[in-house]
Amino acid sequence: MKRPIFLDYAATTPVDPRVAKEMINCLELDGNFGNPASRSHVIGWQAEAAVEAARSHVAKLISANPREIVWTSGATESDNLAIKGIAEIRAEQGRHIITSVIEHKAVLDSCDYLATKGFEITKLQPDSTGRISAVQVEQALRSDTILVSIMHVNNEIGVVNPIADIGELCRRNNVAFHVDAAQSAAKVAIDVEALNIDLLSISAHKMYGPKGIGALYVRRAPEIKVAAQIHGGGHERGMRSGTLPTHQIVGFGEAAKIATAELEQDRAHALALQQAFLAELQGVEGIHVNGSMEHRSPMNLNLSFSGVDGESLLMSLNKLAVSSGSACNSASVDPSFVLVGIGVPAKLALTSLRFSFGRFSTLDEVVEAARILRSVYQSLRG
Repeated sequence: MKRPIFLDYAATTPVDPRVAKEMINCLELDGNFGNPASRSHVIGWQAEAAVEAARSHVAKLISANPREIVWTSGATESDNLAIKGIAEIRAEQGRHIITSVIEHKAVLDSCDYLATKGFEITKLQPDSTGRISAVQVEQALRSDTILVSIMHVNNEIGVVNPIADIGELCRRNNVAFHVDAAQSAAKVAIDVEALNIDLLSISAHKMYGPKGIGALYVRRAPEIKVAAQIHGGGHERGMRSGTLPTHQIVGFGEAAKIATAELEQDRAHALALQQAFLAELQGVEGIHVNGSMEHRSPMNLNLSFSGVDGESLLMSLNKLAVSSGSACNSASVDPSFVLVGIGVPAKLALTSLRFSFGRFSTLDEVVEAARILRSVYQSLRG
Protein backbone atom coordinates (compact mmCIF):
# COMPACT_ATOMS: atom_id res chain seq x y z
CA MET A 1 0.00 0.00 0.00
CA LYS A 2 1.33 3.38 -1.00
CA ARG A 3 2.02 5.68 1.94
CA PRO A 4 -0.20 8.78 2.03
CA ILE A 5 1.35 12.13 1.18
CA PHE A 6 2.43 13.58 4.52
CA LEU A 7 1.24 17.16 4.97
CA ASP A 8 0.97 17.22 8.77
CA TYR A 9 4.34 18.70 9.73
CA ALA A 10 2.67 20.91 12.34
CA ALA A 11 1.74 17.77 14.30
CA THR A 12 5.24 16.31 14.13
CA THR A 13 8.23 16.08 11.85
CA PRO A 14 10.26 13.04 10.82
CA VAL A 15 13.70 12.98 12.39
CA ASP A 16 16.30 14.34 9.99
CA PRO A 17 18.73 11.52 9.04
CA ARG A 18 21.63 13.71 10.20
CA VAL A 19 19.95 13.96 13.60
CA ALA A 20 19.27 10.21 13.80
CA LYS A 21 22.93 9.48 13.08
CA GLU A 22 24.08 11.61 16.02
CA MET A 23 21.49 10.02 18.30
CA ILE A 24 22.51 6.46 17.41
CA ASN A 25 26.06 7.33 18.45
CA CYS A 26 24.76 7.92 21.99
CA LEU A 27 22.96 4.62 22.54
CA GLU A 28 25.33 1.67 22.58
CA LEU A 29 28.26 0.62 24.75
CA ASP A 30 30.88 1.89 22.34
CA GLY A 31 29.06 5.22 21.97
CA ASN A 32 28.45 8.26 24.14
CA PHE A 33 25.77 6.61 26.31
CA GLY A 34 26.81 7.91 29.74
CA ASN A 35 24.86 9.79 32.39
CA PRO A 36 25.81 13.47 32.13
CA ALA A 37 25.55 13.75 35.91
CA SER A 38 28.23 11.06 36.46
CA ARG A 39 31.20 13.26 37.31
CA SER A 40 33.57 10.54 38.55
CA HIS A 41 34.67 9.08 35.22
CA VAL A 42 35.39 9.98 31.62
CA ILE A 43 32.21 8.37 30.22
CA GLY A 44 30.09 10.75 32.26
CA TRP A 45 32.31 13.69 31.33
CA GLN A 46 31.92 12.91 27.63
CA ALA A 47 28.13 12.74 27.96
CA GLU A 48 28.11 16.03 29.84
CA ALA A 49 30.22 17.64 27.11
CA ALA A 50 27.78 16.43 24.45
CA VAL A 51 24.82 17.79 26.42
CA GLU A 52 26.48 21.17 26.84
CA ALA A 53 27.36 21.34 23.12
CA ALA A 54 23.68 20.68 22.35
CA ARG A 55 22.67 23.36 24.84
CA SER A 56 24.81 25.83 22.91
CA HIS A 57 23.20 24.84 19.60
CA VAL A 58 19.68 25.32 20.96
CA ALA A 59 20.67 28.64 22.53
CA LYS A 60 22.14 29.88 19.23
CA LEU A 61 18.88 29.06 17.41
CA ILE A 62 17.04 31.64 19.55
CA SER A 63 20.02 33.99 20.16
CA ALA A 64 20.20 33.13 23.87
CA ASN A 65 22.95 32.31 26.35
CA PRO A 66 23.44 28.53 26.81
CA ARG A 67 22.99 29.01 30.58
CA GLU A 68 19.43 30.18 29.84
CA ILE A 69 18.37 26.82 28.36
CA VAL A 70 16.61 24.34 30.67
CA TRP A 71 15.95 20.84 29.30
CA THR A 72 12.38 19.49 29.57
CA SER A 73 10.40 16.63 28.03
CA GLY A 74 8.81 18.94 25.46
CA ALA A 75 6.92 22.18 24.96
CA THR A 76 3.98 20.97 27.07
CA GLU A 77 6.22 20.59 30.10
CA SER A 78 7.98 23.85 29.27
CA ASP A 79 4.63 25.66 29.20
CA ASN A 80 3.66 24.13 32.54
CA LEU A 81 7.00 24.99 34.12
CA ALA A 82 6.89 28.59 32.88
CA ILE A 83 3.28 29.34 33.84
CA LYS A 84 3.02 27.45 37.12
CA GLY A 85 6.61 28.28 38.03
CA ILE A 86 6.06 32.03 37.66
CA ALA A 87 2.70 31.85 39.45
CA GLU A 88 4.26 30.13 42.44
CA ILE A 89 7.22 32.49 42.65
CA ARG A 90 5.19 35.70 42.19
CA ALA A 91 1.98 34.80 44.03
CA GLU A 92 2.59 37.40 46.73
CA GLN A 93 3.21 40.07 44.07
CA GLY A 94 -0.06 39.36 42.26
CA ARG A 95 -2.42 36.68 41.01
CA HIS A 96 -3.48 37.96 37.60
CA ILE A 97 -2.40 36.25 34.37
CA ILE A 98 -3.14 37.26 30.78
CA THR A 99 -3.31 34.81 27.87
CA SER A 100 -5.55 34.31 24.81
CA VAL A 101 -8.48 32.02 24.03
CA ILE A 102 -6.58 30.34 21.15
CA GLU A 103 -3.40 29.27 22.95
CA HIS A 104 -2.26 25.66 22.95
CA LYS A 105 -4.04 23.49 25.50
CA ALA A 106 -0.81 23.19 27.50
CA VAL A 107 -1.08 26.92 28.21
CA LEU A 108 -4.86 27.09 28.62
CA ASP A 109 -5.08 24.04 30.87
CA SER A 110 -2.20 25.32 33.03
CA CYS A 111 -4.02 28.63 33.42
CA ASP A 112 -7.30 26.89 34.18
CA TYR A 113 -5.53 24.84 36.86
CA LEU A 114 -4.18 28.03 38.43
CA ALA A 115 -7.69 29.48 38.40
CA THR A 116 -8.67 26.71 40.83
CA LYS A 117 -5.84 27.90 43.09
CA GLY A 118 -7.08 31.46 43.36
CA PHE A 119 -5.45 33.07 40.32
CA GLU A 120 -7.49 35.24 37.96
CA ILE A 121 -7.05 34.55 34.26
CA THR A 122 -7.87 37.03 31.48
CA LYS A 123 -8.21 35.32 28.09
CA LEU A 124 -7.97 37.79 25.22
CA GLN A 125 -10.03 37.38 22.06
CA PRO A 126 -8.01 37.55 18.80
CA ASP A 127 -9.14 39.62 15.84
CA SER A 128 -10.66 37.92 12.80
CA THR A 129 -7.18 37.26 11.36
CA GLY A 130 -6.13 35.34 14.47
CA ARG A 131 -3.78 37.91 16.03
CA ILE A 132 -3.51 39.38 19.52
CA SER A 133 -2.36 43.02 19.61
CA ALA A 134 -0.16 44.79 22.14
CA VAL A 135 -3.01 47.26 22.64
CA GLN A 136 -5.26 44.42 23.84
CA VAL A 137 -2.61 43.27 26.28
CA GLU A 138 -2.07 46.82 27.52
CA GLN A 139 -5.78 47.29 28.15
CA ALA A 140 -5.88 44.03 30.13
CA LEU A 141 -2.82 44.81 32.30
CA ARG A 142 -3.45 45.46 35.98
CA SER A 143 -1.28 46.34 38.96
CA ASP A 144 -1.43 42.68 40.06
CA THR A 145 -0.60 41.17 36.66
CA ILE A 146 2.39 38.85 37.01
CA LEU A 147 2.49 37.01 33.67
CA VAL A 148 1.48 37.32 30.03
CA SER A 149 1.55 34.14 27.90
CA ILE A 150 1.00 34.61 24.16
CA MET A 151 2.15 32.11 21.53
CA HIS A 152 4.45 33.12 18.66
CA VAL A 153 2.85 31.08 15.85
CA ASN A 154 -0.56 29.48 16.30
CA ASN A 155 -0.44 25.71 15.96
CA GLU A 156 -3.71 25.45 14.01
CA ILE A 157 -3.81 28.48 11.73
CA GLY A 158 -0.11 29.41 11.53
CA VAL A 159 -0.68 33.10 12.28
CA VAL A 160 2.26 35.06 13.73
CA ASN A 161 1.66 37.37 16.70
CA PRO A 162 3.45 40.75 17.23
CA ILE A 163 5.67 39.32 19.95
CA ALA A 164 8.24 42.15 20.07
CA ASP A 165 5.54 44.75 20.75
CA ILE A 166 3.89 42.67 23.45
CA GLY A 167 7.25 41.87 24.99
CA GLU A 168 8.29 45.51 25.12
CA LEU A 169 5.02 46.35 26.86
CA CYS A 170 5.55 43.60 29.44
CA ARG A 171 9.14 44.69 30.07
CA ARG A 172 8.04 48.29 30.73
CA ASN A 173 5.47 47.08 33.24
CA ASN A 174 7.70 44.52 34.97
CA VAL A 175 5.44 41.65 33.92
CA ALA A 176 6.97 38.28 32.98
CA PHE A 177 6.39 37.40 29.31
CA HIS A 178 6.12 33.75 28.24
CA VAL A 179 5.97 32.66 24.60
CA ASP A 180 5.05 29.21 23.33
CA ALA A 181 7.37 28.86 20.33
CA ALA A 182 6.73 25.20 19.50
CA GLN A 183 5.48 26.18 16.03
CA SER A 184 7.95 28.98 15.37
CA ALA A 185 11.37 27.70 16.46
CA ALA A 186 13.28 26.67 13.31
CA LYS A 187 10.50 28.19 11.16
CA VAL A 188 10.67 31.87 12.11
CA ALA A 189 13.82 33.78 13.10
CA ILE A 190 13.86 34.19 16.89
CA ASP A 191 16.00 36.59 18.91
CA VAL A 192 14.78 36.46 22.50
CA GLU A 193 16.55 39.71 23.34
CA ALA A 194 15.10 41.67 20.44
CA LEU A 195 11.65 40.20 21.09
CA ASN A 196 11.76 41.05 24.82
CA ILE A 197 10.93 37.47 25.79
CA ASP A 198 11.48 36.21 29.36
CA LEU A 199 10.41 32.58 28.95
CA LEU A 200 10.14 30.59 25.72
CA SER A 201 9.00 26.99 25.13
CA ILE A 202 10.45 24.78 22.38
CA SER A 203 9.92 21.16 21.33
CA ALA A 204 12.44 19.13 19.31
CA HIS A 205 9.93 17.00 17.42
CA LYS A 206 8.50 20.05 15.66
CA MET A 207 11.91 20.75 14.09
CA TYR A 208 13.16 17.36 12.83
CA GLY A 209 14.44 16.21 16.21
CA PRO A 210 13.19 13.40 18.47
CA LYS A 211 10.00 13.31 20.49
CA GLY A 212 10.23 13.52 24.27
CA ILE A 213 12.71 16.37 24.55
CA GLY A 214 12.21 20.13 24.69
CA ALA A 215 13.54 23.21 26.38
CA LEU A 216 12.47 26.27 28.30
CA TYR A 217 14.44 29.47 27.83
CA VAL A 218 14.63 31.34 31.15
CA ARG A 219 16.10 34.85 30.97
CA ARG A 220 19.09 35.60 33.22
CA ALA A 221 19.36 39.39 32.79
CA PRO A 222 17.08 40.69 34.12
CA GLU A 223 16.81 37.43 36.03
CA ILE A 224 13.58 35.48 35.85
CA LYS A 225 12.95 32.90 38.55
CA VAL A 226 10.57 29.95 38.21
CA ALA A 227 9.63 27.41 40.86
CA ALA A 228 10.49 23.82 39.92
CA GLN A 229 7.53 21.57 39.14
CA ILE A 230 9.54 18.31 39.09
CA HIS A 231 11.76 17.64 42.10
CA GLY A 232 14.47 15.05 42.50
CA GLY A 233 18.14 15.73 42.12
CA GLY A 234 18.37 19.45 41.53
CA HIS A 235 19.31 19.07 37.85
CA GLU A 236 19.13 22.02 35.46
CA ARG A 237 20.12 24.55 38.12
CA GLY A 238 17.29 23.32 40.34
CA MET A 239 14.55 24.10 37.81
CA ARG A 240 13.94 20.60 36.42
CA SER A 241 15.16 17.41 38.06
CA GLY A 242 15.65 14.12 36.22
CA THR A 243 18.45 12.21 34.51
CA LEU A 244 19.22 13.90 31.22
CA PRO A 245 18.58 11.69 28.13
CA THR A 246 21.87 12.18 26.32
CA HIS A 247 20.72 10.75 22.98
CA GLN A 248 17.58 12.90 22.85
CA ILE A 249 19.41 16.06 23.86
CA VAL A 250 22.16 15.43 21.31
CA GLY A 251 19.45 14.93 18.69
CA PHE A 252 17.75 18.17 19.71
CA GLY A 253 21.07 19.98 19.52
CA GLU A 254 21.84 18.65 16.05
CA ALA A 255 18.33 19.58 14.87
CA ALA A 256 18.84 23.11 16.20
CA LYS A 257 22.27 23.35 14.57
CA ILE A 258 20.83 22.33 11.20
CA ALA A 259 17.85 24.66 11.60
CA THR A 260 20.11 27.62 12.34
CA ALA A 261 22.09 26.96 9.17
CA GLU A 262 19.11 26.16 6.94
CA LEU A 263 16.33 28.41 8.30
CA GLU A 264 16.03 30.63 5.23
CA GLN A 265 16.32 27.65 2.89
CA ASP A 266 13.55 25.80 4.74
CA ARG A 267 11.31 28.89 4.77
CA ALA A 268 11.79 29.55 1.06
CA HIS A 269 11.04 25.90 0.29
CA ALA A 270 7.87 25.91 2.39
CA LEU A 271 6.67 29.20 0.91
CA ALA A 272 7.07 27.83 -2.63
CA LEU A 273 5.05 24.77 -1.62
CA GLN A 274 2.34 26.85 0.06
CA GLN A 275 1.99 29.02 -3.04
CA ALA A 276 1.90 26.01 -5.37
CA PHE A 277 -0.77 24.35 -3.22
CA LEU A 278 -2.96 27.47 -3.26
CA ALA A 279 -2.42 27.95 -6.99
CA GLU A 280 -3.88 24.49 -7.67
CA LEU A 281 -6.97 25.42 -5.64
CA GLN A 282 -7.43 28.86 -7.16
CA GLY A 283 -10.89 29.42 -8.56
CA VAL A 284 -12.51 26.58 -6.61
CA GLU A 285 -15.62 28.04 -5.03
CA GLY A 286 -16.27 27.44 -1.33
CA ILE A 287 -12.69 27.21 -0.03
CA HIS A 288 -11.79 29.69 2.72
CA VAL A 289 -8.36 30.44 4.21
CA ASN A 290 -8.55 30.80 7.98
CA GLY A 291 -6.33 33.46 9.53
CA SER A 292 -4.06 36.15 8.17
CA MET A 293 -2.09 35.43 5.00
CA GLU A 294 0.13 38.45 5.61
CA HIS A 295 1.25 37.37 9.09
CA ARG A 296 1.61 33.63 8.61
CA SER A 297 4.21 30.90 8.82
CA PRO A 298 4.82 29.55 5.28
CA MET A 299 4.68 26.05 6.72
CA ASN A 300 0.97 26.23 7.53
CA LEU A 301 -2.36 26.55 5.74
CA ASN A 302 -5.75 26.14 7.41
CA LEU A 303 -8.69 25.87 5.03
CA SER A 304 -12.45 25.49 5.48
CA PHE A 305 -14.72 23.93 2.87
CA SER A 306 -18.32 25.12 2.72
CA GLY A 307 -21.13 22.87 1.56
CA VAL A 308 -19.66 19.52 2.68
CA ASP A 309 -19.55 17.38 5.80
CA GLY A 310 -16.15 17.76 7.44
CA GLU A 311 -15.81 14.14 8.53
CA SER A 312 -16.75 12.87 5.07
CA LEU A 313 -14.17 15.16 3.51
CA LEU A 314 -11.40 14.01 5.83
CA MET A 315 -12.26 10.30 5.39
CA SER A 316 -12.30 10.72 1.61
CA LEU A 317 -8.78 12.14 1.65
CA ASN A 318 -7.20 8.79 2.53
CA LYS A 319 -4.33 9.44 0.15
CA LEU A 320 -3.26 12.42 2.25
CA ALA A 321 -1.98 12.61 5.83
CA VAL A 322 -3.53 15.87 7.03
CA SER A 323 -5.33 16.92 10.20
CA SER A 324 -8.52 18.65 11.23
CA GLY A 325 -6.60 20.84 13.69
CA SER A 326 -4.24 20.38 16.60
CA ALA A 327 -3.04 16.80 17.07
CA CYS A 328 -3.77 17.23 20.78
CA ASN A 329 -7.48 17.69 20.00
CA SER A 330 -7.85 15.28 17.07
CA ALA A 331 -10.23 12.98 18.96
CA SER A 332 -12.69 15.80 19.61
CA VAL A 333 -15.90 16.02 17.58
CA ASP A 334 -16.38 19.66 18.50
CA PRO A 335 -15.37 22.46 16.13
CA SER A 336 -11.86 23.81 16.63
CA PHE A 337 -11.84 26.25 19.55
CA VAL A 338 -9.18 28.22 17.67
CA LEU A 339 -11.38 28.73 14.61
CA VAL A 340 -14.44 29.51 16.71
CA GLY A 341 -12.20 31.91 18.64
CA ILE A 342 -11.46 33.93 15.51
CA GLY A 343 -15.10 34.06 14.49
CA VAL A 344 -15.42 31.15 12.04
CA PRO A 345 -19.00 29.77 12.24
CA ALA A 346 -19.10 26.39 14.00
CA LYS A 347 -20.55 24.60 10.97
CA LEU A 348 -17.78 25.89 8.73
CA ALA A 349 -15.11 25.26 11.38
CA LEU A 350 -16.12 21.58 11.41
CA THR A 351 -14.99 21.36 7.76
CA SER A 352 -11.56 22.86 8.38
CA LEU A 353 -8.34 21.03 7.55
CA ARG A 354 -4.75 21.95 8.35
CA PHE A 355 -2.11 21.41 5.68
CA SER A 356 1.46 21.85 6.86
CA PHE A 357 4.59 21.62 4.75
CA GLY A 358 8.13 20.71 5.70
CA ARG A 359 11.74 20.05 4.78
CA PHE A 360 11.00 16.72 3.10
CA SER A 361 7.85 17.74 1.23
CA THR A 362 8.32 17.86 -2.53
CA LEU A 363 6.67 20.12 -5.09
CA ASP A 364 5.27 17.11 -6.97
CA GLU A 365 3.69 15.75 -3.77
CA VAL A 366 2.12 19.07 -2.86
CA VAL A 367 0.69 19.64 -6.33
CA GLU A 368 -0.69 16.09 -6.40
CA ALA A 369 -2.20 16.60 -2.93
CA ALA A 370 -3.92 19.81 -4.01
CA ARG A 371 -5.35 18.11 -7.10
CA ILE A 372 -6.65 15.21 -4.99
CA LEU A 373 -8.20 17.69 -2.55
CA ARG A 374 -9.84 19.68 -5.32
CA SER A 375 -11.27 16.56 -6.96
CA VAL A 376 -12.60 15.10 -3.69
CA TYR A 377 -14.11 18.40 -2.55
CA GLN A 378 -15.86 19.10 -5.83
CA SER A 379 -17.18 15.53 -5.94
CA LEU A 380 -18.60 15.76 -2.40
CA ARG A 381 -20.07 19.19 -3.04
CA GLY A 382 -21.81 17.98 -6.17
